[in-house]
Amino acid sequence: MNKNEITGAIIDAAMDVHTALGPGLLESAYEACLKYELASRNFNILSQLELPVTYKNNIINAGYRIDLLVEEQVIVELKAVDRIIPMHEAQLLSYLKLSGKKIGLLINFNVMRLKHGIKRIAN
Repeated sequence: MNKNEITGAIIDAAMDVHTALGPGLLESAYEACLKYELASRNFNILSQLELPVTYKNNIINAGYRIDLLVEEQVIVELKAVDRIIPMHEAQLLSYLKLSGKKIGLLINFNVMRLKHGIKRIAN
């Protein structure tokens, strides 16, 4: 699958999760359910993947973690907040740069309609 097909499938799975659960839960609940939904659709998913920082040719564990990495291509950063702010977008863009990945999805489940909580970011 190409990146566009993968992101489309992730969004579809996220919509199914949001339809079933609605807004108001913790981010961890949405993460667990989205991981389950994607796995049931036969996607390869890694969760809470450690993301080190390279500084002066040294690899440093700075505590960064990717919420979900799907098919080793798409980073999914999940939120359950009132609204997405520029810092959330910057966080995902930094994860893309640090990991060398090209595409990420920022998904905020704390919205009435999930389509208003999805942002696709390219590196």
